[in-house]
Amino acid sequence: MEHSLSIGFAGNPNCGKTTLFNAYTGANLKVANWPGVTVEKKEGSFKFHDALYKLVDLPGAYSLTSYTMEEQVTRQYILGEDVDVIIDVADASALERNLYLTLQLIELGKPVILALNMMDIVEKRGMEIDLHRLPEMLGIPVIPVSARRKTGLDILMHAAAHHADGESDLPLIHHHQAGSVTHQTRPHPYEVHQPHAHDLDRHQRLTMVYSRELEEKIDALKELLRVKYPEVTNLRWHAIKLLEGDREITEKYPVDAPDILDRSYEKDIINQKYDFIEEIIQEVLVNRDRKAALTDRADGLLTHRFLGLPIFLLVMALVFFLTFFVGDWLKGYFETGLELFSTGALRALEAIHVSPVAISLIVDGIIAGVGGILTFLPNIFILFLALAFLEDSGYMARVAYVMDGIMGRLGLSGRAFIPMMLGFGCTVPAIMASRTLETSRDRFRTILITPFMSCSARLPIYVLFSSIFFPRHAMLAAYSMYLLGLLVAVVSAFILHLFDRRKGGQQQASLLIELPEYKSPSARTIAIYVWEKVKDYLTKAGTTIFIASIVMWFLLHFGPGGYSDDMSRTFGSLLGQWIVPVFAPIGLGFWQIVVALIAGISAKEVVVSSCAVLFGIGNINSGAGMAALQSALAALGFGPLNAYALMTFSLLYVPCAATLAVIRRETGSWKRTLLSAGFQIGVAWVVAFIVYHIGLLLV
Repeated sequence: MEHSLSIGFAGNPNCGKTTLFNAYTGANLKVANWPGVTVEKKEGSFKFHDALYKLVDLPGAYSLTSYTMEEQVTRQYILGEDVDVIIDVADASALERNLYLTLQLIELGKPVILALNMMDIVEKRGMEIDLHRLPEMLGIPVIPVSARRKTGLDILMHAAAHHADGESDLPLIHHHQAGSVTHQTRPHPYEVHQPHAHDLDRHQRLTMVYSRELEEKIDALKELLRVKYPEVTNLRWHAIKLLEGDREITEKYPVDAPDILDRSYEKDIINQKYDFIEEIIQEVLVNRDRKAALTDRADGLLTHRFLGLPIFLLVMALVFFLTFFVGDWLKGYFETGLELFSTGALRALEAIHVSPVAISLIVDGIIAGVGGILTFLPNIFILFLALAFLEDSGYMARVAYVMDGIMGRLGLSGRAFIPMMLGFGCTVPAIMASRTLETSRDRFRTILITPFMSCSARLPIYVLFSSIFFPRHAMLAAYSMYLLGLLVAVVSAFILHLFDRRKGGQQQASLLIELPEYKSPSARTIAIYVWEKVKDYLTKAGTTIFIASIVMWFLLHFGPGGYSDDMSRTFGSLLGQWIVPVFAPIGLGFWQIVVALIAGISAKEVVVSSCAVLFGIGNINSGAGMAALQSALAALGFGPLNAYALMTFSLLYVPCAATLAVIRRETGSWKRTLLSAGFQIGVAWVVAFIVYHIGLLLV
């Protein structure tokens, strides 16, 4: 008779959990959101040995403390009645970091299977894992698998089916179980006294045993819970959560025990768990010490209290050096190709006697707008290549750690800097990454300041205007935008924190993060990352920028009287001149610039393509094109100071339409979306005003 089994896949982010889940489900996959939250829910099913296996890919989580939405969703699902077995997918190459979640899952009292993924990386690093000792110390099955190679999959499902009833026939063998120092390889750090009979019983039954003080408190709380809440099944887990001061459990199952719950024991429990994890690692992981020593030496420098931040700024300076010098060298070939294509297209259209209006639309509108953006592709490619290298090497996690102290003073944890770092690439995934923050207040504050981090879409603006107006210091002018964006984000966060503190907002806890080992970046991973980003850039050029270029051409060639060669009589001119008074105090009182900035709301690259259309420049990024743009702007009275004010405003004002759509989806509120856009426009205007008027005083 066919029966079904519900299995939840849990694990840290980036442990290969989703890849393993997809290896089982294949095309039988449903994707939606968990009820009430924007966290993605994946479900699938397949048949195995005449049984239907229902699989759920739970959100990635480092712990079950319910700080983030992902952790809340994972914990609520596991605590429910819908799951029969939990498969804990662990990155075997980062076993120490992954085992913290494993111990928490075991304490929940549900059947748990540990799937060791990425064993090939362990072998490449010259390390080995004792697959006989590890299940002895954890008391659960441990199955090596490879999600990428699809090995060990049947064995893992067989183990899940065999242990679904919760009864484990595996021996639980700790060094400290025997009850006598003479039987121990080394004493357990919390059992320095002569053990009692109940101590021995705990070590024979429980994977994680705490110090005697904590165990006595746990026993006392279990008795109180047993009497007051007879419906509670896992008394030990609930007692531990009460000791940790877990908000949900404390509110749902309050107990009157001030002598037991005299303070929060969360840090004690965390530290003792990690001490036990260290004991496990020492037992099961071979050839680890040399690798750990190299990591510690590198971290001593890169996460140094005083040197960590300057090193990060130097690293980013190197990134922009490569972006400019290598990117500009490659860009020359693109410029030559675009010029040849534009000239050839013009001659071909004239040869077949296409109307001048259509020629203008194709050459001055589409080719000038889209082609001008494509010439920046080498700069974008170098930027994404460098960021992918830093991320895959393990350095980005160090940056979050280094920034924790600064972010703490702003009322945020170092975790909030992770979305900000992602903002250097693209603001859309950066806004989505704010889901990992603990409270809705922190998420919204991070959403407000993350767009100030200069995304890659703004790079063409910096490259163009810094190359024209600051030719000897173009790289420094562009790099200053990234530093300015970071500074404005920090200052804005501080001001928001002051307002929040006046309203009685809670202080943000510090970041608890396990730093991964450094590794040689994977060429395949970097190639996939860069290709996806470049593909997005090309897709945007072929859709958003293509449409924006056509719309811009129509606005600049049609007015109340119909088609006109005089742009001053077009709809674009009328719109720009109407808004010019708002931009004049910040040095941008030119209707052409105003129109370009308005068009840039669709996508920031459109500011450059709009300038190409506005000033009728076919290859705006070539030497001749930049000279023509400089001459046209100079005739308007637009100089270096105006250019720097333009770069500043472009850095900070309202993000692209795609980002606004994501903010609406993440906040679930049009009011908050409009508030975010208004806040960013206001900050952009104020900062550009300050920059422009300080510049006037200096020049």
